[in-house]
Amino acid sequence: MMSADILLELSKSPQARTLVKALGLPLPMPTPLVRGAGPSAERPLDGATVAVQVGEDAVGRAICEALVGTGARLAVAGEAPALLGELAEAWGRPVGHVDLDGELGVGRVRALVFDGTGLRTPSELHALYAFFHPLLDALDRNGRAIVVGRPPEEAADPAGAATQAALEGFVRSLAKEVGRKGATALLLEVGQGAEDRLAGPLRFALSPRSAYVTGQPLRVTHATPPVAGPLRWTFPLEQKTALVTGAARGIGRSTAELLAAEGAHVVCLDRPEDQDAAARLARTLHGRVLGVDVTAPDAAAQIAEAFGEHGVDIVVHNAGITRDKTLARMKPAFFDLAIAVNLEAVERITRHLLEQGRINPFGRVICLSSVAGLAGNMGQTNYAAAKRGVVGYVQALAPTVAAEGITVNAVAPGFIETRMTDAMPTALREVARRMNSLGQGGHPADVAEAIAFFASPGAQGITGQTLRVCGQALIGA
Repeated sequence: MMSADILLELSKSPQARTLVKALGLPLPMPTPLVRGAGPSAERPLDGATVAVQVGEDAVGRAICEALVGTGARLAVAGEAPALLGELAEAWGRPVGHVDLDGELGVGRVRALVFDGTGLRTPSELHALYAFFHPLLDALDRNGRAIVVGRPPEEAADPAGAATQAALEGFVRSLAKEVGRKGATALLLEVGQGAEDRLAGPLRFALSPRSAYVTGQPLRVTHATPPVAGPLRWTFPLEQKTALVTGAARGIGRSTAELLAAEGAHVVCLDRPEDQDAAARLARTLHGRVLGVDVTAPDAAAQIAEAFGEHGVDIVVHNAGITRDKTLARMKPAFFDLAIAVNLEAVERITRHLLEQGRINPFGRVICLSSVAGLAGNMGQTNYAAAKRGVVGYVQALAPTVAAEGITVNAVAPGFIETRMTDAMPTALREVARRMNSLGQGGHPADVAEAIAFFASPGAQGITGQTLRVCGQALIGA
């Protein structure tokens, strides 16, 4: 049971918020986040208004097609591209218009989407101001602000690279400004030729499933071959087999539950001493249980044998431990065990599954990192080393398996409300909750949502990356 967040509970009362404001108390009253519930929906933004500014190129088309597919009502800033008329006719939905030089006339908006891929010089960055400045006050609580750009290294000249790099700084700062209303901001960098892979990341970024993901870039490339056929947005993991390590509790349990809800057959792996809890979970999910210590010398062989010739489609390396002590007082066994569980087992098991051909073509490997591995933490030299090692591992492994359509990514949670955080001293826990742009702790389900996204066919354009699920922690990357 998670400890109650008193400020978050108070913030649900309009009277309490008004009183705190009237008294001038410097309390960070966070906005309750709207999160996803149940399996993915075909039209997650059904009827919601999204203000958008796009061009007449492949990126503009991809953005508009993805937005119309979500059920959103588009309000177009500037000159409406001709393709919007085609989409409006095909889908039977109106396309509005936002006059940024006059009255807005759109009321509240769920999201703001700006296509910055055409910006070539620093002076053109004013277009960001011209779009967002008049619309930010209209952005709903729990809204989304999305900027689409290009990888800076793809620019034709240094001015173009600087301009595209500037988009990241803009988004990181914007996320801190809109976080007080529970809104988020993300940058999607779409590589040349990867425009047809933008829909999945854009849908995730705009949906309640990304409620605790903000203030960072996510790159979309064509590094892997495309998934055959049209993408499915509901039950996208049907006929897929997933392995979740450390599945008995916390993030692992939430992940197993969500993958099963999305249609996957889930194998719940945990230590033999936790096998009963994992077995109970597996029964409720109509999955299987596997009792294996991931640090055992034969762990990789046991896992490979469990999947046989049918193989596995999704591997989630969630099993992890902490053994915290300052380095001067840390026993060697503590250091070695944290490395063995959090990093060595990930590398060894994945390598063996690949060598044995057990990870199927177009498979997904998802590893749990941590913001501790990005920023470092007092008393966690062992844990931080392992979790930063995971980031390096996915970066190095991704290109070696890309030809088979396999993607490899990491998820880095921040302060997530679990049994471990419940055991923290109250004052320290309260401070930790506020140290991000959303002013509150995340839930295990927030991490599970990111994992489920990476596991889906819609994430085919993303590999070798680390996505932070931390509410834009104010320390670290």
